[in-house]
Amino acid sequence: MNSNLSQKIHSQSLVWDAHACFPLNPNSDLSELKRYKDSGVNFISLNIGMDMDPFENVIQVLACFRKYIAAHPDDLVLALAVDDVIGAKASGKLAIAFDLEGSDPLRGDLNLISFYYDLGVRQMLLAYNKDNRASGGCMEGHIGLTDFGKQVIREMNRVGMVVDVTHMGYRATMEAFDVSAQPVIFSHSNPKALRDNARNITDEQIKACAKTGGVIAINGIGDFLGGTTSEIMVQHIEYVMDLVGPEHVGIGLDYVVDKQELIDYIEGHPDVFPPDKMNDYLAFVEPEQLPEITDLLHKKGHNEQVISGILGGNFLRVAKQVWK
Repeated sequence: MNSNLSQKIHSQSLVWDAHACFPLNPNSDLSELKRYKDSGVNFISLNIGMDMDPFENVIQVLACFRKYIAAHPDDLVLALAVDDVIGAKASGKLAIAFDLEGSDPLRGDLNLISFYYDLGVRQMLLAYNKDNRASGGCMEGHIGLTDFGKQVIREMNRVGMVVDVTHMGYRATMEAFDVSAQPVIFSHSNPKALRDNARNITDEQIKACAKTGGVIAINGIGDFLGGTTSEIMVQHIEYVMDLVGPEHVGIGLDYVVDKQELIDYIEGHPDVFPPDKMNDYLAFVEPEQLPEITDLLHKKGHNEQVISGILGGNFLRVAKQVWK
């Protein structure tokens, strides 16, 4: 049972989920956003496409999501500026921005970065598991950043889009920290020291990310955590806290609403997703566990300032610095 004080901390904090996956189709129903709102979430970043997705589909999904948000003004706000996020918190609404999982939706065109930014994309990672024209991916990692990848980061810095190095290869992430003039984030990545998985990240990566002023957001997928209890989630949070300080820790649940779509993606892209991991990929920490995570952090003796930072204050700090 949550204590009154932990309930107060959760309700008063700005709660920021750095990455969520709703169905990537042009007729997507976003009604399950209510689950996040009911769980005290104030901001969420919705994935609109991955490297494997056709450009046309990415644009149609973006249009669909924007239309849905506009059609529900009493509950949802398109977050184009930090003030939109702060205002949504004050008025009890859910602020939403978008992210891209991989830079292939740029089609090699740097001009599309500002185009996506203007439409609400506030973070992008350069590669999704596999190597591409910009960067090495964590499932291959034969290359670091290409010249094009370095140009992408510089243009993201210029327009105000947050550089996200989740899913990227070790070498590419370390090079991205050097190239970016702004804080870099892992929007949904876990420490490899607690769970040895190709998607998880080393202590060296965590420390280098923190040195940019960035945030490492803990992912809620069971295979990356080693389970889906709130206690295990908090273990990963505390590990990163102990390594680089609480001001560099956040939450990116990576919760997938449509499990069948995920199954189809895994079966359709065996080179991107390890095919023997099907059941592990379908187990998640759910949005409804967020109040319990707050309660556990409180019971473990972390103060209100630390907990509020982890829940969203740290990401708000990065947004204030990067978004334009």
